[in-house]
Amino acid sequence: MHRDGIGFDRATLLSVFSSLCGFSNDNGVDLSLKCCFQLHCLTIKTGFISEIGVATALVKAYSNLGGEVADCYSIFLETSGRRDVVSWTGIITTFAERDPGEAIFLFCQLRQEGLAPDRYTFSIVLKACACLVTERHALAVHSQLIRAGFENDTVLANALIHAYARCGSIELSKQVFDEMVLRDTVSWNSMLKAYALHGQADEALQFFVQMDVQPDATTFVALLSACSHAGAVEEGTKIFETMFENYGISPQLDHFACMVDILGRAGKILEAEKLIRKMPMEPDSVVWSALLGACRKHGETQLANLAATKLKELDPENSLGYVVMSNIYCSAGSYKEAGLVRKEMKGLGVRKKPGLSWTEIGNRVHEFASGGQRHPQGEAIRANLEELVGQLKVLGYVPETSLALHDVEEEHKEEQLYYHSEKLALVFALMNTRSGCGGVIRIIKNIRICLDCHNFMKLASELVKREIVVRDSNRFHHFKKGLCSCNDYW
Repeated sequence: MHRDGIGFDRATLLSVFSSLCGFSNDNGVDLSLKCCFQLHCLTIKTGFISEIGVATALVKAYSNLGGEVADCYSIFLETSGRRDVVSWTGIITTFAERDPGEAIFLFCQLRQEGLAPDRYTFSIVLKACACLVTERHALAVHSQLIRAGFENDTVLANALIHAYARCGSIELSKQVFDEMVLRDTVSWNSMLKAYALHGQADEALQFFVQMDVQPDATTFVALLSACSHAGAVEEGTKIFETMFENYGISPQLDHFACMVDILGRAGKILEAEKLIRKMPMEPDSVVWSALLGACRKHGETQLANLAATKLKELDPENSLGYVVMSNIYCSAGSYKEAGLVRKEMKGLGVRKKPGLSWTEIGNRVHEFASGGQRHPQGEAIRANLEELVGQLKVLGYVPETSLALHDVEEEHKEEQLYYHSEKLALVFALMNTRSGCGGVIRIIKNIRICLDCHNFMKLASELVKREIVVRDSNRFHHFKKGLCSCNDYW
C-alpha cells in the first residue's frame, strides 16, 4: 500500500500494529518484529510517532512480539509531556513480567505525574507485585486502590489474592477473599491456587466443599495441583475420575498432567505411564515433564529416557530433558552416560537455564547466580557460607554429592553444591540482618530447589532460629525448626 503511493493515516497504523500481535509461530514473530521495526521508522519519518495513541500501539506491538524492552522504553520516552494513563499502562505492562521491579518504579512515576491509575493499570501492577520477593509492594498498591475507590472491585480483589499468595502471605490472600462483596469463579479459583502453591491440600479440599459458584476446568487444575503437592493420591484420583460425572467437565491436558504428577510423585510410575497411553489427546510437554520429574525422583531410567525423548521432540530448545537425564545418570554413578547427554546438549546448542535466586534486604532486591561471582560481596558471602556449612555438618548435614554433575573427587563435588544460588541468598540475608531478630528470610528461586539445598535449608532454619521461606518454580517451602512445610514431599 505504501509502495503504491497510497496514503495512510493514524487508523491504518493502529490497525497494522494490532494485526502484528497475532503471529504465534517463531517465523511469524521474527517477520513481525522486522515489520514492526520498519513501521517504527516510518512513524518517525512521517511524524505519527508524536501521536500518543500510535506510540502506545507501537510499544504494545514490540512488547507482544518479544522485542527489546529498551526499544519500548525509548519510544515511551519520546512521548514526554503527552503521556496519559493508557500510555503509562502500556509501558508498565511491558515491564511487568520481564522486570517487575521497574514496572513498580514506573507505576510510582505515574502517580508522581498526578495521573490516576485506572482499573487495568492496577491489575497490571499487581501482576508485577506477584513476581517480587515480599508482599511490601502489594500492600502499598492495595492501599492505593482502596483510596482510588476500587476496594469492592472483584477483578482487582482476585489480582490481590494472587499477588499476596505468590509473595508468600496466604493469610492476606484469605483476608482479601473474606472481605470481598462479590465473588466469582475466579475468586474461588485464586484461593484454591494459593492453597496449592503452598502445599495445603486439606485446606484446598475443604475450601472446595464451601464453593458456592459453579466450578470450571481451572478449579480442578488447582485442586489436582494441591493434591499433587501434598501426596494426596486417593483424593486426587477421586477428583479426576468424578469431575465429568459430577460436574460435566472433561479432563484436558492440564488435568492429565496433574494426574501424571500425582501418580508419579507417589512412585506409581507405571500407572502414570499407562494413563498417558490412554489419553484421548496427544500428551504435551507438560505431561512428559511431569513423568520425567517422577522418574528422576524414583530413579526410573528407562521411562525417563522415553519422557526425555518426547520432551526433546516437542520442545527442542528446552534443556529440561537433557539436564534431568544427566542428573539421573549421575545419581546412579553412570558418569559416562551423563557426559554423553551433556555432549549432545552442547552439540545442539541447547543451554541450561541458569539457577538464580533473589532476596530483599533494606527495600532492595539482590540477585544471586550459582557460583556467587556476580555479586559485589561474593568473596565475603562464600567465606560465610563455608563457615555455615561447617556448623551445619555438626548438626548432621551431609552434602548430596550424588547430585554433582561430574565424576570428580568427593571434595570437589561438595564445592559444586555449596554455591547454589539459594544458599548464597540465605547467607547474604544472614550477613545483612541483625542476629537474633527472628525475622522471616524470603527467597525466590527461578528453578526447582534441589534435594541438597532443601536439606541445607531445613538444618539452617534450626541453627539460626529463623523461618526461611523459599518459592521455587513449583511451590513454596516454609522451613522452620529443622522441618519443611512440604514434609519432604515435592
